[in-house]
Amino acid sequence: MIRHTLRLAIVAVATALFVPAFASAQAYPSRPLRLLVPSAPGGSPDINARELANELSRQMGQQVVVENRPGASGIIGYELLMRATPDGYTFAYISNFIATNPSLYAKLPYDFFRDFRPVIRYFSGLNVLTVSPMLPVRSVKELVERARANPGKMTFGSSGIGATPHLSMELFKSMTGTSIVHVPYKGTQMAVADLIGGQIDIQCDNLASMLPLVRSARVRALAVTSLKRSAVVPELPTLDEAGLPGYELTGWSGFAVPAGVSREIILRLNAEINKALASPIVIKGITSRGGTGVGGTPEQFAEHVRRETDRLGKLIRTVGIKPQ
Repeated sequence: MIRHTLRLAIVAVATALFVPAFASAQAYPSRPLRLLVPSAPGGSPDINARELANELSRQMGQQVVVENRPGASGIIGYELLMRATPDGYTFAYISNFIATNPSLYAKLPYDFFRDFRPVIRYFSGLNVLTVSPMLPVRSVKELVERARANPGKMTFGSSGIGATPHLSMELFKSMTGTSIVHVPYKGTQMAVADLIGGQIDIQCDNLASMLPLVRSARVRALAVTSLKRSAVVPELPTLDEAGLPGYELTGWSGFAVPAGVSREIILRLNAEINKALASPIVIKGITSRGGTGVGGTPEQFAEHVRRETDRLGKLIRTVGIKPQ
């Protein structure tokens, strides 16, 4: 009898502890959410994040407010996420920076697997190699010839050290034996403005960001960085086709929350984002920018980050980029 009473007491305590957490997850969200984007407005991360934020606001009945925190290869935004209250009301857009920064910086203020909890892999995309309209180059072959004839005199812009626009060009330089100077910017749009104006010669950035400029002839597109041509710009060859056999470098993104957020809330966010990825509005937006929606579980995203950290780290070491 005493043992039975003790068991009942233990069950009652456990139930009392579980019910508030369950009720809290069920009530979530009860106020607006903050979505940190560690890059400047106008680039692919910002476009993807705002499109998702609109869909999540509709689905969840609470506004999702996008907050841009550009700079330092995403570190500013990631550190802000790390310090956020782990209640599920702050989450962040995670890009390739999270996989490249450990190889690019001798010391980081955060550790992805210690300080964050993956929610979902969201987007897979490609880059497009473009040149300034002022540059008399109309093919990859002509670009390579010009760069070889002018070592150290041509420039390329990127949204920061370690981003796919930077690594795309480092791989290009490595495979073509060219010397082209890197000019890092705080965001894609700043680099684009200088590309259009002729202050820099080359930019190999996200197709989502560059497509309107390509179509309006404000920049000249030469090739894409995937092994297959893009359905959005099928007239553009791949770099593999254009004389760089085996060239491939694509981008990806996802979302994460601070460590300490409950499993229930992580799974709720995961379910809502998977649902958004199936909505016609999001599908149309991602497809129109030459990307692919991914989705899946938190565990699948975590494993993807592990693989990419290893793969991109090897690329960084191969092209000789030294940690800062």
